[in-house]
Formats: sequence, C-alpha cells, structure tokens
Amino acid sequence: MNPNLLTDQLGLFLDVLETGSFSAASRRHPLTPSAVARRIDSLESALGSQLFIRSTHAVRATPAGLAFAERARRIVSELRLARAEAVSLSTAPQGLIRIDAPAAFGRRHLAPVIADFLLAYPGLDVQLHLIDSFVDMQGAHLGKVDLVLRAGLMADTRLVATPLASMVRIACASPAYLKRRGTPTHPGELGDHDGLDWDGLAPPFAWRFTVDGQQQAHRPQRVRMSSNNAEALVDGALAGLGIAHLPTWLISQYLLRGELLPLFCDDGLPRPEASGIYALRLEQQANSRSRLLLEYLKSRFSPMPPWDLALQSDLRWRQNSGQ
Repeated sequence: MNPNLLTDQLGLFLDVLETGSFSAASRRHPLTPSAVARRIDSLESALGSQLFIRSTHAVRATPAGLAFAERARRIVSELRLARAEAVSLSTAPQGLIRIDAPAAFGRRHLAPVIADFLLAYPGLDVQLHLIDSFVDMQGAHLGKVDLVLRAGLMADTRLVATPLASMVRIACASPAYLKRRGTPTHPGELGDHDGLDWDGLAPPFAWRFTVDGQQQAHRPQRVRMSSNNAEALVDGALAGLGIAHLPTWLISQYLLRGELLPLFCDDGLPRPEASGIYALRLEQQANSRSRLLLEYLKSRFSPMPPWDLALQSDLRWRQNSGQ
C-alpha cells in the first residue's frame, strides 16, 4: 500500500476513535460522514474484525478497535517520521525556518520538540517568535515568517492549514476549592459555583459539554476573575478561586500532579473539539525545510498529542484504582 494512503487510512480511523463520531471525524478531512463510514467499513473488512459499535448518537470502539488503535498510533507516527527523514536525506535541506507561535504553547510543547528537530537535522536553523495571541487565524505575519501556529475553527482563507494536534478542553478546579465548595458531578451544577472566565471573546467551545449526546452550554454564575489570557485563568484556578474550562495542552501538567482536579471525566477524556491546533502557511508550495518540520511536528503531536495520552492513562489509572 502507498505509505501516504496507509497514513491517511489509519489517521482517519484514529480520528473517529478520538471524536466518537463519523461527522466529527469528517470535519478533519475533505470527506462526508458517509464517506468516512465507508472507509471504516473497508478497513474492518480488510482486517476481518469489527473496530466500532455504531449507535444513533455515537461510535464506540470495540476491544479489538482499542487494541488496534495502540499499534495504529505507533505506525502513523513512524510513517510520518520516516517520510520526513526521507525528504531530508533526498534533498539535504539547509537554512532557516521562521515560526510565529503562541507563547504559552511554544514554551510548554513547541520549543522542546524544535530542539529535538534541530539536533536531528544539523543543517537547519529555526527562528521561533513567541507571541501572546493563539486565536488569530488570519496569519498576519506570514510572508515575514514561514509558518504560523494557531488554534481555533478554520475559516475559508487564502492560507493552507496543516492540522498538528486535536484540542480537548476540561473543566477543572483546585482540591482546596472543591473541598470548600463541593465537587459538581454534572455540568448543569456549574451555575452553583464560582468560575474563572474569559474577558471578551471566549473560545467557541468554552463552557460547552456533551450531555446525552448533545452539546450544551453550562457555566458558573459568579465570575471571580476574568482575563483575556488563559495562563492567568490557570493561576486563578491554582489559587482556588473557582472552576475554569481550559485546554489540556495548557493544564495537563497540573492535572497530572494533582494541583488541579478534572471534572466530568468519569468516562475518560472529553471528545476533541471540532477545532484544533494548526500550522498555517501561504498558498504556495511549502519549501523542503518547512515540509520537513511539518512532518516532524505531526509525528510528535498527532494523532493524539502526548499531553492527552498522559492524561488518558492517568484517568484510566484513577478509574481502575477507584480514586
């Protein structure tokens, strides 16, 4: 099989697994939900095993599907990395790659991966410019830089977007706050709690939860602190001011250390949002340096980013241990 086709097929399977529906997975690909279903049927037929149980509200993995997913993630990662290395060896890229990225994401996740990338490819250099914004999908700096990292819903623009990682958002609070005010067991109880919220335009999926197969909006009634900066909301949550609803790439380290506790995660991580984290570039063909970096970033951040893999493992351990 063509390696690109295999990567796409396995990536589609993993997207269905992560999102829990053919419709949500189709939004990550230029496919209709029915086309996604047909491709999954074809994959199941080729494997001779049922990977998903379909219902009117969701698609759930079978035990065989979960086992297959573990190997599929490794295969996709290795294929993408092998393709990136093949590009490097065939073209021997050298020179500078200029990247514009959000400061918080850049410090936590991007800079360490770029350091590994530069060690692997000594002929390349990276100029990483960290900025405060993470939601400007217009790529205003493109032309001055080669790639711009952004998060959010993609609009029709002149830009080409390469998906790098899915976005999962979790409601969370400090142990001290939950001890003082009690732990809500359903999003509908958030109205009885204090919150930390966005000042101005909130992300499109903030305070939205899947309840009985439907997406519903629930938020704390009293806002103890608001900010236009997500890191400030993290600080407020760590201080015990209230409940925040934040992306896992930002709060995973605090959840894993127990400094923040996840809410409404009895069934594991929530489904990824229809948005994601993207690398944007202008319409013209990316140069070999940028293509190599994009493949490397995809191999490290998808199909499930490492911060979500760690959280998923931690939540399963908590469930199995009864915590």
